[in-house]
Amino acid sequence: MSLYKNLFKQTAIYGLATVLPRMFSFLLVPLYTDLLPKEEYGKVSIIFAYMIFFNVILAYGMETAFFRFYNNETNKKAVIETTTVSIFWSTLILLLPAVLLRNKLAAFSGIDVQYILFAIWILALDALVIVPFSKLRAHQKPMRYAAIKIGNVIVNLTLSVFFLLVLPKIAAANPDGIMSIIYFDNFQIGYIFVANIIASLLTFLVLSPDYFQLNWHFDFPLWKRMMRYGLPILVAGIAFAINEQFDKILLGKLLPPNIADAQVGVYSACYKLGLFMVLFRTAYTLGIEPFFFSHASNENAPKTYAMITKYFVIFGSFILLSVIVFADVLKQLMIRDESYWEAMKVVPLIILANFFLGIYTNLSVWYKLIDKTHIGAYISIIGALITLILNYILIPTMSYYGSAIATIAAYGSMMLISYFMGNKQYPIPYEIKKIAGYLFLSIGFSAISFYGFRENYGIGISLLLLFMYFIYHNEKDTLNKILKRKNN
Repeated sequence: MSLYKNLFKQTAIYGLATVLPRMFSFLLVPLYTDLLPKEEYGKVSIIFAYMIFFNVILAYGMETAFFRFYNNETNKKAVIETTTVSIFWSTLILLLPAVLLRNKLAAFSGIDVQYILFAIWILALDALVIVPFSKLRAHQKPMRYAAIKIGNVIVNLTLSVFFLLVLPKIAAANPDGIMSIIYFDNFQIGYIFVANIIASLLTFLVLSPDYFQLNWHFDFPLWKRMMRYGLPILVAGIAFAINEQFDKILLGKLLPPNIADAQVGVYSACYKLGLFMVLFRTAYTLGIEPFFFSHASNENAPKTYAMITKYFVIFGSFILLSVIVFADVLKQLMIRDESYWEAMKVVPLIILANFFLGIYTNLSVWYKLIDKTHIGAYISIIGALITLILNYILIPTMSYYGSAIATIAAYGSMMLISYFMGNKQYPIPYEIKKIAGYLFLSIGFSAISFYGFRENYGIGISLLLLFMYFIYHNEKDTLNKILKRKNN
């Protein structure tokens, strides 16, 4: 049980480092949706979708390669320095042409050129802290990792509130004051990105001592091996970005121009209600990836992975049902503008899709451990193709509901493909009957609550309690062992 306790502790620490910043950024959703019309919020969402896509390209799989080689290589300093030098120069090499071609990028994407320039600088600054953050995880310094991550979001949130709420009032009250110099009418989107740039710059400055401590040694043979390992991760990351964000870009391209931005806006706002499943999945991934690699040589590793996956499904199923039961309460807190609520029907699909993605993360451990990351790329490409094809087919007639269906179909397919392939390549003794039971029962109860008795919290809470009893009934032996150990 000590392995599971260590995993829980590590996941909890990194979960805190992930959950708190995400919860702070959560506060930006009501801020943006209160102040921005649906059309403007749609434009912001499309820009961020492009940025997430290019974040993957700028990392090109080196973060995952870093953890794999850091755990396997005896010369860990060479891994750190080679990865840092690679990311540093690739970022600078890509930064210059992006700045020079900003007008063409703006014409292609339909985004204002000044926002393109803001996005380029944010992307570059975020790329330059990839290795310093990875080092903190590898050196097991979660508190520093958490402090910097949380600080970034606090700065972003504080500046966003200042620029969007406080500055206009100051400028209006004192038009000749010094603050009026930095105030511009109808520049709300610009202020959002200015806040992001300042937060990213401060984060880079905090982590910049890492660059001064390096000898800047570059091990080319090591780099080639890392690239061979990391490039399939890049392909998988691009495919993941397509699955995660391209629906917003395609909505903007495939819908009539007069409604496209508004449809992206309402879809993106309601999509945010899936945050709790995203938080759980992300925190788990941050804790589990180093754990998987460090315990790969353990004789009982397959049994450990099977147990971990079962409990991931248990916790995830509970979160799925809880969020869907209280979805209409959450919308009152997050999205106060009722004009955004028309997209609430996609919420159960988005939460379930993110749950499928989390299960896929568990199931995908096999190809990482046997150094066949190209298989993960193939699976992700299949998911991306499903996303693109279904979006092209469904968006013209179903708008964002078609995008939600495409997302759940893509992640569900990836989950099943990984399971069946993993059974052949790296057998893990999953408790399939129990896992399927928890999954399908939570989906069934969620459907009953949301589509049959929506906002009837008596029935919703009853279903939640019944599901909790089902978990206890099936897992009481393990729970009793844990309780006895605590008492002793």
